[in-house]
Amino acid sequence: MVDTSPPAASAVVVAGDEETRVLLRGLLRLHHFRVDGEAEGATQCLELIREHHPTLLVADVNLAEGSPSSLVSEARRAEPSLRVILVAPASRPPAAPTDNGKGPDVVLLRPFRIRQFAEALLAPGTTTGAP
Repeated sequence: MVDTSPPAASAVVVAGDEETRVLLRGLLRLHHFRVDGEAEGATQCLELIREHHPTLLVADVNLAEGSPSSLVSEARRAEPSLRVILVAPASRPPAAPTDNGKGPDVVLLRPFRIRQFAEALLAPGTTTGAP
């Protein structure tokens, strides 16, 4: 008998702050995502993406090294079908991408509610979170 079920949704988390990584990992697991790895910065994150081929990248704008915009660009180059959620403070939302739609699929503004995180997992091309 052949297994025709869809592959498990998998994710990589990147944030410069350990507490943020723990929070994001927990939220992903709550929503039945397998977390393949966590990174502090862009270089380590890209290695994890190339190794695990996740379906989702959840990246905080505060990275130990690298910039969020170059991370998103390089991650999409490494894994073209990757969905990207970028988490940013509402007080400093990222500028709209100027690279022809190659920015994140969702910008989630902190503070956010668990429901908003769940919506971000499902709704490509949106900004959600704090007003």
